[in-house]
Amino acid sequence: MSVSKSTSKSSSKSSSSSRAKDSQGGAPGVLDALRATPRSVRYLLGGVLLNQLGAFVQTFLVLYLMHRGYGVDKAGFLLGAYGAGAVAGTVLGGELTSRLGSRNTIVTAMGGSAVLVFLIPWLAGPGAYPVLLGLVVLLGLMTQSYRPAASALLSELMPDEYRVMGFSMLRIAMNIGAAAGPLLAAGLIQIDWNLLFWVDGATALAYSLLAATLLPRPTTKPAEQQGAENAAKEAQRTAYGVMLRDHRFLLYLASMLLSALVYAQFFAVLPVGLAEAGHPTSLYSAVLTLSSVLLIGFELAVTARVSRWRASTAATVGTFVYCLGIAGYGLPGSVPALILLTTAVSVGGLMVSGPTLWAHPAKAEERVRGRYIAASQAVFGLGSALGPALGMLAWTHYGNGVWAACAVLGTLAAALAFTGLRPSDQPPAEEAEEARAHEEASVADEPAVRGEVPGEAPVPSGR
Repeated sequence: MSVSKSTSKSSSKSSSSSRAKDSQGGAPGVLDALRATPRSVRYLLGGVLLNQLGAFVQTFLVLYLMHRGYGVDKAGFLLGAYGAGAVAGTVLGGELTSRLGSRNTIVTAMGGSAVLVFLIPWLAGPGAYPVLLGLVVLLGLMTQSYRPAASALLSELMPDEYRVMGFSMLRIAMNIGAAAGPLLAAGLIQIDWNLLFWVDGATALAYSLLAATLLPRPTTKPAEQQGAENAAKEAQRTAYGVMLRDHRFLLYLASMLLSALVYAQFFAVLPVGLAEAGHPTSLYSAVLTLSSVLLIGFELAVTARVSRWRASTAATVGTFVYCLGIAGYGLPGSVPALILLTTAVSVGGLMVSGPTLWAHPAKAEERVRGRYIAASQAVFGLGSALGPALGMLAWTHYGNGVWAACAVLGTLAAALAFTGLRPSDQPPAEEAEEARAHEEASVADEPAVRGEVPGEAPVPSGR
């Protein structure tokens, strides 16, 4: 089974204005996407932004523990334990999404992580190291388990022709929070280090309460659908088997892993390489600032243009350009202007491929969607966790050769993305138009199909 989207409610979610635009062949624009975004999706994105704004644990945990008397080795090990929990958390999030539903998973994950974050200042003394170790693993597990649920809910609520743009909005919300969060943290540290965790826990709790009160509750199924429900629950047990037999999705996962390995060098090898080349620290700060400004300011506009491309084209071109830009950091005699230009090229590729790649698992059938999303995010998290260690090892032995390795890995990742995404080559707007036509035909033929199992909908062709 290859990744394909569920169509039970897709056609009813589009506005009449967007239908007119699609029928005329025009690509949906940014304003069209914003107008078509349901209120519940705006609540979801607002919660993600709020949570990311206060996500201080991973960024400041080492510095905080050193402030509390820990050595660099123990503090670094605790951060690694948090990362291991985070990778496992995405898998847990996919399982919870399939069993509890997206809304309930977000409420549970954010509420649980709020409690755990509040406990860190109380358990951060050097004498409580074993307890703190278990706490940070559990915290990473809970903190990341909301992400597959948020992605699945976004896919369910966003009109189909704007699904990729919806994931672009999600990435922008996270980037805004990630960019503004350190500024807020700098002020809090001046008052009291513990405020980092009080505020982090408060934002997670606020997101949990927001999800509980504003996000849509799971719909109650009619009694006649119980047979179909039981069959679906039985099918969930074989969901991972379905994924392992989905060879194209496995190629997609391989592409995500290689992309993550390359992406990690932006934060691991690049600052070290710039320092050893004699550049000031301010240059790396400028690189980070430029990348944030470009992503926040232009990604949605880029996605609006790319959304009419075939999925494999967007993923392949964007991945190749991004990794080619990263490899450009290894050019001999790089001056600051060339480094900033290389950054702009790599971020441009990221904006082209990122939303399409992250939206791809959301096209899976509803019964396995949560697990597909979780697998994608877990693999990317694994690559992000392994990337710094592998990159620094390569840097130690081969120096700037690590950037040539990034070019090779990036080319391979682009080829894998092209092959893995070919079944979903139909542009999103055309998928939605076909789904609407299919539903209209189904309604017209309703007397002839009353014998079908309630709740089941044929998957449209054109994969």
